[in-house]
Amino acid sequence: MNSSEFRRRGKEMVDYVANYMEGIESRQVYPDVEPGYLRPLIPAAAPQEPDTFEDIISDVEKIIMPGVTHWHSPYFFAYFPTASSYPAMLADMLCGAIGCIGFSWAASPACTELESVMMDWLGKMLELPEAFLAGNTGKGGGVIQGSASEATLVALLAARTKVTRRLQAASPELTPGAIMEKLVAYTSDQVVATLGTTSCCSFDNLLEVGPLCNKEDMWLHIDAAYAGSAFICPEFRHLLNGVEFADSFNFNPHKWLLVNFDCSAMWVKKRTDLTGAFKLDPVYLKHSHEDSGLITDYRHWQLPLGRRFRSLKMWFVFRMYGVKGLQAYIRKHVQLSHEFESLVRQDPRFEICAQVILGLVCFRLKGSNKLNEALLQRINSAKKIHLVPCHLRDKFVLRFAICSRTVESAHVRLAWEHITELAAAVLSAERE
Repeated sequence: MNSSEFRRRGKEMVDYVANYMEGIESRQVYPDVEPGYLRPLIPAAAPQEPDTFEDIISDVEKIIMPGVTHWHSPYFFAYFPTASSYPAMLADMLCGAIGCIGFSWAASPACTELESVMMDWLGKMLELPEAFLAGNTGKGGGVIQGSASEATLVALLAARTKVTRRLQAASPELTPGAIMEKLVAYTSDQVVATLGTTSCCSFDNLLEVGPLCNKEDMWLHIDAAYAGSAFICPEFRHLLNGVEFADSFNFNPHKWLLVNFDCSAMWVKKRTDLTGAFKLDPVYLKHSHEDSGLITDYRHWQLPLGRRFRSLKMWFVFRMYGVKGLQAYIRKHVQLSHEFESLVRQDPRFEICAQVILGLVCFRLKGSNKLNEALLQRINSAKKIHLVPCHLRDKFVLRFAICSRTVESAHVRLAWEHITELAAAVLSAERE
């Protein structure tokens, strides 16, 4: 494919993507396939001669789309949202074209510097304490990780290295092995200090946990993977109170801030806590500016060596939506979740199982877990909408998460009508 054909095929692909997004509502949200459906539909080995672009696109519809769960359908209410916007898609095209591997400043200065600035932009949108911002001379700063899980692991490894070196400095006779076997990581049943848990979007009290961690000189990592996006709205910023006690903080713009996956934003107060754990400097990665104190080499802030130019997505989205546009998007989702909550509360057969704070509603039929399992099975077998469950204490609960960028009140109301019809059938079957 030369540049001339790329221009033509690129325009065709943009049309295909735009048509897909515009028509996604008409596609069944969850696929009708069984495990292993795809292998018999494609050759057992790669073709020796080139296939045509037309054949490939035809196979996308015939082979790929039948097995796709349409996460951006307005009838997808499972898990949490995964962000999608046209500006982010365009930025990803540019990222692919530039194709740099930004492991150091020298490997592509713009890749490193834009990430530092975008993480400061985002930190200011959240009103993070100054200690978390890089600025021109800050000791902290932000880095894009692949996922919140990755950020948690990075924080855990950095904390382990920091305390091991501190204890060895105080007691040189201690070996790393002797220290490590005595180290303890404290968690709740939702893993780490969490703002917006996966099960029910509950919030740990940082104003209680934070001072205790600081007093005991323990690393505090905060995971706000889903909820963090909402903190750009002043009315939700109080949910982040206590972040000043943290050593590291993370949330996923790729969930709810219109920046396509992957983009997990992580900040630390002391960048040396990360570089002290991950710094590796073979001679072929060294460059003339690395000891200047003026640059960041992000390979020292993460597990992998290579990294994509992911900050382009943030730059495009933040500029094309503006803070006010992003706030309006968050507020719309929260309003829709409260609309669904209101519908549930009006039906005496159902109960709300957790406080509705952001875009997630946890609800169930009053009755046994078996009854609610039967309801969810009917919902997901019908494939008109898609939900997933959780357990809250010993109760089986249905989660209704506002996810799609294009979801409207009409979709929420249709989903509720569908749920109530299936609930009536489940209750009738139980009586019989």
